[in-house]
Amino acid sequence: MVTAVLFGSFALFLLLSVPIGIALGLASLVAIVYSGSLPLEFLAQGLVTSIDSFPLMAVPFFILAGEIMGKGGISDRLFRVANSIVGNKTGGFAIATIITCMFFAAISGSAPATVAAIGGIMIPAMVRQGYDKKFATAVVAAAGSLGVIIPPSIPMVIYGVVGSASIGNMFIGGIIPGILVAVGLMVWSYIYSRKKGYKGNGEKTTFKGFLEASWEAKWALLIPVIILGGIYGGIFTPTEAAVIAVVYGLLAGLLLYRELKIRDLPKVFADAALTTATVLVIVGSATAFGRLLTVEQIPNQVAEAMMAISENPIVIILLITVLLLIVGCFMDTLAAIIILTPILLPIAVNIGYDPIHFGIIMIINLAIGFITPPLGVNLFVGSGISGLSIEAISKAIVPFFVAMLLTLLVIIFIPQLTLFLVSLSG
Repeated sequence: MVTAVLFGSFALFLLLSVPIGIALGLASLVAIVYSGSLPLEFLAQGLVTSIDSFPLMAVPFFILAGEIMGKGGISDRLFRVANSIVGNKTGGFAIATIITCMFFAAISGSAPATVAAIGGIMIPAMVRQGYDKKFATAVVAAAGSLGVIIPPSIPMVIYGVVGSASIGNMFIGGIIPGILVAVGLMVWSYIYSRKKGYKGNGEKTTFKGFLEASWEAKWALLIPVIILGGIYGGIFTPTEAAVIAVVYGLLAGLLLYRELKIRDLPKVFADAALTTATVLVIVGSATAFGRLLTVEQIPNQVAEAMMAISENPIVIILLITVLLLIVGCFMDTLAAIIILTPILLPIAVNIGYDPIHFGIIMIINLAIGFITPPLGVNLFVGSGISGLSIEAISKAIVPFFVAMLLTLLVIIFIPQLTLFLVSLSG
């Protein structure tokens, strides 16, 4: 009954449009009061102890770094590099947009931030180039999901903390899968552009042009090299890398590119603080919610139910995939990771999946949730930029959803794609 009260009240609060972080906390409180077996302090302790973590400090710093770099002239320069490579090809603007999102994903660690930073530039540019606005918005919304797949990634940090997995190995493991997802999006963009006759920009691709664009964007291109190279080289931890990203972003925006002004900083800090507060409320509430599930032995019950359906690892991992796809439609990514990791990770390990491989599978599943209604955060951000309705963007994004799903299946059944670089790193 306590479990029914917990999930029932949570569903009720969501139906009442209560923010998910608050809904998780209130549902936990209702269940605690109903059970009478736990003190009210259980919730308060969960809220405090869950965010009292050194690795978790990386989250607010990566959020701040993303805000700084999104307003520091970096997005436009990254696009020029991508456009110098593929701009003259069929669907070149769309493919260049996806490549730009890959670059920015390696800076921000956030899907909505990637859509906001790239979409504001690229959606109008693609429309001017002759692309359909629905397709242009769908490209950016889908490619924005790379923000949580390509490292550094905020959900990877959360998974590492909750699942006791190496955050550095999660970052390494996400490189090849992130590139594969991006390639899947590019393939559909090329097919659609060829069908619609979306030609390139007409400019000849030259090595000199690429070098000029790269030189102009050199400070932006160095950011992922410094962040990821420092982590993999053992120079600093992911948390320290996030701090370095903030400092580097300030230097690049204020002194090197000079597009970020001192007067812009209060708004940048305020936006980052608001996002951080929202994330940490979700993390704290979801942790308390997850601990209640553990007390009620829900993880064991779910594991037993899945094993009762089948003991075949393929069937079980597909069941988990379907569950995560459904959850991603309705629940924030970070909350889903915190609540479901303790439930699903033991099942995955039991059927032979490496924790790092399963973590990447879980994050890609939930990344697809950024483009699936009704939650679909990337759809809302894209809608705000383009002025199109959620319904119109949702229809245009269906082929991208299929491309991401097919890529996910390849990653699920070929573990080496995730674990190869991890094994090389030792």
